[in-house]
Amino acid sequence: MAGTLFIISAPSGSGKSTLVNEVRRLVAGLEFSVSYTTRRPRGSEEDGREYHFISRERFEQMIAADGFLEWAEVFGNYYGTALSALDTAREHGADLLLDIDVQGALQVMEKMPEAVSIFILPPSPEVLERRLRNRSQAEGVANEAVIQTRLSEARTELRKIEEYRYALVNDVLDQAAAEMRAIILVARGEASPAEGDLAAQCITGARAPRLEAALACFGLMTADL
Repeated sequence: MAGTLFIISAPSGSGKSTLVNEVRRLVAGLEFSVSYTTRRPRGSEEDGREYHFISRERFEQMIAADGFLEWAEVFGNYYGTALSALDTAREHGADLLLDIDVQGALQVMEKMPEAVSIFILPPSPEVLERRLRNRSQAEGVANEAVIQTRLSEARTELRKIEEYRYALVNDVLDQAAAEMRAIILVARGEASPAEGDLAAQCITGARAPRLEAALACFGLMTADL
């Protein structure tokens, strides 16, 4: 049945956008919720595609009008999901992918416990740092303080991984996309036995070896979470 909400979260620089785009190519009937933000566009970003870029004043007006399913302030900028996004997806006969930070995800999980939550993590701090630096260079912005802040924030966000139903490591794009596709098909009741097994390996509590290895690289073990 259409209208399933998939919550996707990841530390900044985890390759989440690339992964989500690949999964949308593989799976029909998925709409992507375009969030609102007060930050400035980066590089080739376009209004209405990556985000709806609005002023801080306009965002605060939407907060006052109770226009958000969730919202949060991250690195000095507001980010939020319009309350109408899920209804629009249902009207189109589609499920909704919600790409949001951990703060916003926890808000939505509390309001909608039936949502399917997925945490995406990079395989190591070194890979995350390289991705952040590559992105900064591509955008023509080299801010060491921002990179270090995001690396520190990533460790904080990883401590919330137990709040999510699923977790997958985005090291090889094809494998991560196959895992997310399997999770979506299971939620829809459309998975084959093999796809069901693949999704089961991504259940956070299953502690798959790849997940444990990635957490260990960040200095986190099961007992830390």
